Amino acid sequence: MLVRQSVGVPFSFGTFFKHLPALKRTTIFPYRISRRALSTTRILNSSYFETLYPSQRDQIHLYVDVLLQWNQKMNLTAIKEVNEVMERHVEDSLAVIPPIRNSYLSHCSSSCNNLNLVDVGSGAGLPGIVFAIACPGWEVTLMESMKKRCVFLEHVIGHIGLPNVQVVRGRAENLGQNQCFREQFDVAVARAVAEMRILAEYCLPLVRVGGLFVAAKGHDPEMEVTNAERAIETMGASILQVCSVESQSPHGQRTAVVCLKARPTPRKYPRDPGTPAKVPL
Repeated sequence: MLVRQSVGVPFSFGTFFKHLPALKRTTIFPYRISRRALSTTRILNSSYFETLYPSQRDQIHLYVDVLLQWNQKMNLTAIKEVNEVMERHVEDSLAVIPPIRNSYLSHCSSSCNNLNLVDVGSGAGLPGIVFAIACPGWEVTLMESMKKRCVFLEHVIGHIGLPNVQVVRGRAENLGQNQCFREQFDVAVARAVAEMRILAEYCLPLVRVGGLFVAAKGHDPEMEVTNAERAIETMGASILQVCSVESQSPHGQRTAVVCLKARPTPRKYPRDPGTPAKVPL
């Protein structure tokens, strides 16, 4: 089921990024993965929300209001207060945009103004809806398996007015084998969905060769990233860098694990629904 809205969003992608804080090199993991040095960056603490245009901030507030209203009748988020949603969901989502942009410009293309991005296991629309508001030039697909969450997503993108968003209902294992979606996206992102070994099999079959898979993770993903290296390589990709971003999470930071896809994913992946979670690579 594809749902596309038709109300325009007159915002400038370039201006948003012009005001984002610069990147600073740091070290997260003091070792090498598969004899390749792991490139890391750290994004300085700042309110990304404040860099948006007033109209974009209004859209974010409208999204949060609808999210909390619907959350009273269905489980969309454990967070119940507006300020907490803004700090722990919105700011965290916005903080992942610079690593995506910088990695894409450095390794994939000379422009990232018109990315085709899929948010796998979108849930309440995080980070996909926030991305679509902040980056109106991006075409964002929200991939979600639960019908009631898809109903919410369809409602909220229509209520806000986001012409650059579509909702696709289905499991990543099935859609990754569907030629309409397999290796069709410039970038796949996932936030709070599963561990890296499982996410690699969910997301990388959807990414085109030369594209990125970005996983938003917690403050210390060292062991998880190490354990996932084999799965990532099996899917045709490698770890490009790990970006540490300051956020309002309980530990004060989150990380974005960025993987670059260099070759097609073997045809047998993703495996049948449920198998990647039960038997991770």
